[in-house]
Amino acid sequence: MNKIFSLIFIGLVLFFAYGIYNVNTIQNKNQKRVACQNKSITFESIRNKKLAPEAINLLQSGNYEILSQIELSKYMKSEILNYISIEKADKILINSINKHINEKKEAHKKLIIDYYIYENDKEDKGKKSDKAKLYAGYLVFEFKLDKKLIYKIQTDYMQKDTSDIPDRMDCVIKSFITIKGE
Repeated sequence: MNKIFSLIFIGLVLFFAYGIYNVNTIQNKNQKRVACQNKSITFESIRNKKLAPEAINLLQSGNYEILSQIELSKYMKSEILNYISIEKADKILINSINKHINEKKEAHKKLIIDYYIYENDKEDKGKKSDKAKLYAGYLVFEFKLDKKLIYKIQTDYMQKDTSDIPDRMDCVIKSFITIKGE
């Protein structure tokens, strides 16, 4: 009788433990690595963890180069340039980076920050759902060192007037810097 009771008890413990594990696993899949990534749809990919510490140090010492562009809508009338330009976007990015610079030092290498701002083309017939028309656009950033991709992130901005782009860029830089501890 004790053996049956023990087996039932062990079975119940395992059953509940498995259930708790599955719930936590499902919740963790939906959680983002950095809290600010929850403000809008954000995807990230850490491609080269070995080069990440060096790349982050280059950023934090002011050794970076920015490559940027804006992709205008093609099917609807583009309005993004009424609110933001490449020069303004680059200044916003530099302000975001400056919050994380520890000490400016000269280095032989430069981190390449290659990004573009995409204006959501709401009249594109290829949009799969109405949800794809809810955001104003998105930002795509690639961080590269020695021609190797280290980190890539895409995050939506929601405001047509691009007023939330500074917040999204702050999140991109914070997300990049925090891969050091991953």
